[in-house]
Amino acid sequence: MDAFVDNLDLEGLGFKHTKLKSTGRPPYNPADLLKLYIYGYLNRIRSSRCLEKECKRNIELMWLLKKLAPDFKTIADFRKDNKEAIKKVCRDFILLCKKLDLFSGELVAIDGSKFKAVNSKKRNFNQQKLKRKIKEIEEKIEDYFKDLEENDVKESNVSSPTAED
Repeated sequence: MDAFVDNLDLEGLGFKHTKLKSTGRPPYNPADLLKLYIYGYLNRIRSSRCLEKECKRNIELMWLLKKLAPDFKTIADFRKDNKEAIKKVCRDFILLCKKLDLFSGELVAIDGSKFKAVNSKKRNFNQQKLKRKIKEIEEKIEDYFKDLEENDVKESNVSSPTAED
């Protein structure tokens, strides 16, 4: 994941803040925040606040992000500002895996389960069905972003403990 993200053309993909300005405080590197989101996706962490906590306690993330610990608001804003670019990265990653033959669809591993052999019209694919499947995958990505947004909204409504509690 580290090498994959480091070799992406983030500016070409449409990520914001890829070039540093000469004034003001520099923003987080979009590559680092992208690595954080990919890590969260792979480990089923769907909340900006949980990603923030993981940055402070998880040794893998400390290494991956070089001990950066962005605030949950920074993490959520990155997702909101770069939604389309992150979708492009998801597509590029799948294409890379296919190109590297990490999955080919030729091998089926069976764990002792018995399956019926079916080759009906619903079970084989043509160009039109593949396009529909790609559209379904893109909708799942969109649903994933909606889940992230909903979790951030829910968590922002939960009051934080104060010194008075």
